Amino acid sequence: MNTGNSAVESYWMPFTANRDYKKKPRIIVGAEGHYYHTEDGRKIYDAFSGLWTCGLGHCHPKIVEAVQRQVETLDYAMAFQMGHAKAFELADRVTDLAPDGLDKIFYTNSGSESVDSALKIALAYHRARGEGHRTRLIGRERGYHGVNFGGMSVGGMFPNRKMFGASLLPSVDHLRHTFDLEHNAFTRGQPHWGAHLAEDLERLAMLHDASNIAAVIVEPVPGSAGILPPPVGYLERLREICDQHGILLIFDEVITAFGRLGAPFAAERFGVTPDLITTAKGLTNGVVPMGAVLVKDKIHDALMTGPMQMIELFHGYTYSGHPLACAAGLAALDIYEEEGTFAQVRELESHFEDAIHSLADHPKVTDVRNFGMMGGVDLESRPGEPGMRGLEVHKTCFWEEDIVVRHSADMLQFSPFLNARPEDITMTFAKVRKVLDSID
Repeated sequence: MNTGNSAVESYWMPFTANRDYKKKPRIIVGAEGHYYHTEDGRKIYDAFSGLWTCGLGHCHPKIVEAVQRQVETLDYAMAFQMGHAKAFELADRVTDLAPDGLDKIFYTNSGSESVDSALKIALAYHRARGEGHRTRLIGRERGYHGVNFGGMSVGGMFPNRKMFGASLLPSVDHLRHTFDLEHNAFTRGQPHWGAHLAEDLERLAMLHDASNIAAVIVEPVPGSAGILPPPVGYLERLREICDQHGILLIFDEVITAFGRLGAPFAAERFGVTPDLITTAKGLTNGVVPMGAVLVKDKIHDALMTGPMQMIELFHGYTYSGHPLACAAGLAALDIYEEEGTFAQVRELESHFEDAIHSLADHPKVTDVRNFGMMGGVDLESRPGEPGMRGLEVHKTCFWEEDIVVRHSADMLQFSPFLNARPEDITMTFAKVRKVLDSID
C-alpha cells in the first residue's frame, strides 16, 4: 500500500513529533543486513542498528529461520504454571554469560517491564527478609528506565516526567548526574573527573536513613539521555556504598548488554557486579519483543519460602518467555558466539571513537562522547528553536544522504552494528559532517 498522508493519521507514534512527521512520512518497507529499504525504493544505511536493538544486522537468516521453525511447532505456551523447553534453555544460556552469582532469570516483554519487575523484586526481597520498611528507590538525574510508572519514577529525564508528575511513585529520590562539560567535554571513553559524584548516595542515605532504601538503579552508560560514560571509579564506589548500607544495586542494561560495550554485560566490562540486571533489545536482536531480569541467587532464594504449593512472587506477564522470543534469543546467542561478536566490538571501538570525534572541530558541535559502540554528539541549539537543528539533521540524512541518524532534541546518537564495517562507520560521520555544513 502506498502510504499517503491520509493513511498515517490513525497511528499515534511513540516518541515522535507526529505533526511534523506526518507532513512527509519516512516509511520503511523492508530491511536486510545493515540497510533499510524505503517506500520510494532506496537503500538507507542504519547508523543506529534499529533502536539499539539489531546489533547483528536486520533479518539475520539464522534468527529468521529459528523463528519460522518455532512458529510451525509451538506458537504459544501458557506462561503460568507451565513451561516449554526453550524458556529454560535460554535462561541457562543467558545466566552462563552473566557475572558470577546472577544465576536466575525472570522474563518480561520489554526493557520498561524489566525495570518495573526489578524494582518489584527488590521490594519483595527486603520484605521477605523482614525489612519491609525498605521501600525507597533511588534513581539518577538524566537516567532513562523505560516508560512504565516505576521506570518513569526512578528515571530522571525531564520531558518524560513533566506531564505525569502527580502520578509518579512516592518514596523515590535521585542521585546527581555525572555530566559536566566544564570538566569532561569531548572525552574519549570514561572521564577521569567525577567519581566523587557517587558520594551523593551517601547524602541520600543520611537524608532518608539508609535502612529505608531498597535499591539504587543506574544505567552503567546512560543511553537515551546522551551516552554518558561513567567516571573512572564511579560505579565501583556506588557498589561499595550499597554494600555498606544493605542496599541492592540494579544495573539497567537494556542497551548495554549483549555486546554493545564489547562484553556480554557492562557489569563485566566495568568489573562491577550488581545485584540485579535488566535486559531487553539485544537479547533477541530486536526480532521478537523480549526482556529479562537477572537476579542474584540470594534474592531469589529469599523468596522461596512458605508452603510449597503457594506462588512465591505474584508477578508476571502473559507473554513471559514466549516461544518465538526464546527461539530468537537462542539463535542470537549462537550468533554472538559463532561470529565472535563481542571481540569484534572491541576491535571496532577505536575506529568508531576516532570517527565520531572527527566531528569535534565542527562549529555547530558542542560536545562528543563515546564508549564501546555508543556515541553522542551535542549540537548548539538555534536561538529560540531548541531541537530544530537536530531534527533537520535527522531528516536531511534520511532524504538526501540515505542514512538513518537518531536525534533527541539537538543531540545526535549513534549505535553502530556490532559487526559494522569500518568503512561504513567512516562514511556515517562524513555524511553527518556534510549535512552539518549544509544546514543553518
